[in-house]
Amino acid sequence: MPRFSVIVPAHQVQAYLHACLESVLAQSYPDFEVIVVDDYSPDACGAIADEFAALDPRVRVVRLPRNEGLGPARNAGMERAAGDYLVFLDGDDTLTPHALRAVADRIKETGDPDVLVYDYARTYWTGETVRNQAAAHLTEQGPAPFRLADRPGLLKLLMVAWNKAVRREFAEREGLTFPPGYYEDTPWTYPALITAGSIATLDRVCVHYRQRLRGSILGTPGERHLDVFTQYDRLFAFLEAREATHPDAARWRPLLYRRMADHLTTVYTRPDRLPRSLRAEFLRRARVHCRRYRVPGAPAPLPVRLRHALLRLGLRRTYAALRLASALRRRTAKGASALLRAARTGALRLHYRVQRCLPLRADRAVFAVGGNRGYGRDPGALEEAFRRLAPHVRTAWAADPAHHHTVPPATRRLTPGTAAHATALARSRYLVCDAPFGPGLVRRRGQVLVQTQAGTPLKHMGLDLQERPGVARGTDFTRLLREAGSWDYVVSANRHSTLTWERVHPGGWTTLEHGQPRTDVLQRATAADVARLRETLGIPEGTVAILYAPTHRDYRRTQRAALDLERVVRRLGPRFMVLARAHPSHGGPLAASAGRVLDVSGHPHVESLCLAADALVTDYSSLMFDCAGLDRPIVLHADEPEAYEAVRGTYVDLRSFPPGPIARDEDELIGVFACGEWHGTRSARLRAAFRERFCPYDDGRAAERVVRRVVLGERDLPPVVPLAERRPVPPAALVRTPAPLATVPQPAGPRTVTDSL
Repeated sequence: MPRFSVIVPAHQVQAYLHACLESVLAQSYPDFEVIVVDDYSPDACGAIADEFAALDPRVRVVRLPRNEGLGPARNAGMERAAGDYLVFLDGDDTLTPHALRAVADRIKETGDPDVLVYDYARTYWTGETVRNQAAAHLTEQGPAPFRLADRPGLLKLLMVAWNKAVRREFAEREGLTFPPGYYEDTPWTYPALITAGSIATLDRVCVHYRQRLRGSILGTPGERHLDVFTQYDRLFAFLEAREATHPDAARWRPLLYRRMADHLTTVYTRPDRLPRSLRAEFLRRARVHCRRYRVPGAPAPLPVRLRHALLRLGLRRTYAALRLASALRRRTAKGASALLRAARTGALRLHYRVQRCLPLRADRAVFAVGGNRGYGRDPGALEEAFRRLAPHVRTAWAADPAHHHTVPPATRRLTPGTAAHATALARSRYLVCDAPFGPGLVRRRGQVLVQTQAGTPLKHMGLDLQERPGVARGTDFTRLLREAGSWDYVVSANRHSTLTWERVHPGGWTTLEHGQPRTDVLQRATAADVARLRETLGIPEGTVAILYAPTHRDYRRTQRAALDLERVVRRLGPRFMVLARAHPSHGGPLAASAGRVLDVSGHPHVESLCLAADALVTDYSSLMFDCAGLDRPIVLHADEPEAYEAVRGTYVDLRSFPPGPIARDEDELIGVFACGEWHGTRSARLRAAFRERFCPYDDGRAAERVVRRVVLGERDLPPVVPLAERRPVPPAALVRTPAPLATVPQPAGPRTVTDSL
């Protein structure tokens, strides 16, 4: 008897069925069966199902003699199901990685409830993924399992079968079956929740609900949308029968009436569902249903009550007039907003031009990072050095308001797009950024523009993207050259960076090959700083903390973790944990924080994470160059190297010149850590060669050399400490391991650490 029976009805979804079934069979939790119900599909759905059944014995195919519809197809799957729990998945949707494992774990935690409700996300053809807006009702806080009366807010979720795991014995005992026709979920999901003796929730996206451009059932206009009235007749008939044995069931009538009225309003107002010829008939039947099932006690906001009243009274022309008035109001507001934005933009440009006519302020400097994010990276290290070495220069940091809390108190905060920001850009002598300064910036005579770039270049940048149209995506190379021509200085970490930047960003600027300023904090940190950071992150003493930081994949529409991090730490044992950090372009957490996996994507300072971690696991991220200077073990997870190099291109052949061991897949990565290769002699040798090439100046004084050269005008700069004389702090976990101490530098005496920690 498998734990789950995954029931997949299939009818005219041949383009999506492969992805659907692959998402199930690729689950890390193997205890399931898949029942594909071929609902007399005229396309290749049956053949596709047969192919999967031939390859995997867990897949069974059921064929219906005629097209029955989604509800009867699911019933056919339920009749043949043998699993403890029923999981429904439409043929054009997919399960997210490790979804069944998360569902199984939650079911075990909550004592095998009758129903487990989990979350979903809508996926669009553009690759955009949007999570369910009502996800707050799935919080796992509080007692579990529970009954619906304890958390009636669950009825505000989308009433579908594919966001629930239902215990099969419970469904059979209650006689839960799907009716024929459209909207078959309605008279099934409401009774399932109302009759369930125990319910639990899982606050995790387990299903990707595909939003097809055309061809979906509900997106096809026709008279079958009138089935919605029959389905609600079935629902209220169920409720009436239940009230005979459970008088408390009457409490659900007001809420179900409101849900019905909301549903009918949605169907009526969607032009892709009701043709014009059926709108009058639909409204007539909606009026009958609303009058038949309306009960007091369903509070709603005034606009909602107004819509329900118009539906109940059948005032079709009034409804249409109000909708038209509402649309006109929205368009007017949108137009007025656009005019206000245009006026504001024009006023801001005029203000900037006026400010450019005023004298420069030699004692002002503005700093920023790409995307107007928070304080840190190379501009942050230089800003700290400005305050320390040139206190006569007043510094300001430009960032979105959401990141203002990351800016030190001594630094002025600026919001891009404001008059204060425009004034600072026009009149400050020093402008420092790690990305293009923006198309509206005009460099004045006497201004000094310092470009730090975003680290040592590994993937193709600048003019080299002309050969990578899939990555360039409409990059304006003329503007790129114009911006590069306005720079005065470009900070470079090594000779490789210098040669690359001069070729891909040609201009008359001066190279400051003084090291990577953001690595200064790594060189100046002490063992006490590392211990404090690990305690802040909750890393237990003696635990090996692995920082997993993959880069952005330009050739993927949606980003995903290439590793099952929970499986990695489970295989490595209790001594290991993973700190998962997503790329800023990822758009969300890389993994759910659970057990010994901690998502740190929101941490403001990646340098602090490098110090706290005992090793770095990455693929093609430039973070490897920073961590190499720290002299911590680095392991490359080089999955899809051919695809990445073909699309993005790389300047360094990591397979022939890696900073540490290379793992081609998840099992090899686990083996690298399990056998100790990650901190062995070969790993140290590879890292030493890598450091010598890419970290020759990262001695903790890179920012100081830049400030002394640019601001103070000094030519006799502090000498670079040779690699052999640097004493970085060794990994905390390896300090307690006698064997590798001979290959890991010992910490030096007390040193200072910058504010960015």
